[in-house]
Amino acid sequence: MKILIVLTSHDQLGDTGKKTGFWLEEFAAPYYVLKDAGAAIALASPKGGQPPLDPKSEVSEFQTELTQRFRTDTAAQAELANTKKIEDLTGVMK
Repeated sequence: MKILIVLTSHDQLGDTGKKTGFWLEEFAAPYYVLKDAGAAIALASPKGGQPPLDPKSEVSEFQTELTQRFRTDTAAQAELANTKKIEDLTGVMK
């Protein structure tokens, strides 16, 4: 099974200056469920590279077993730091 997870490249809420990005638990939960089931996962974002993380998703009250697992998983962190550009995905999931 091949899965494409697309994350945001958007890092600011309008013109407020407030930071935003993807929510860590919303990434980590499906990532590990799918990975543990043997899926091949590709990560992409509009700009490619490291997608911005919503800083509020790192608050301790929002941490789960899966977000903690991600924080110790250097391979997953490296994958996330190097998302592919969506426009470059031709053939990636074939």
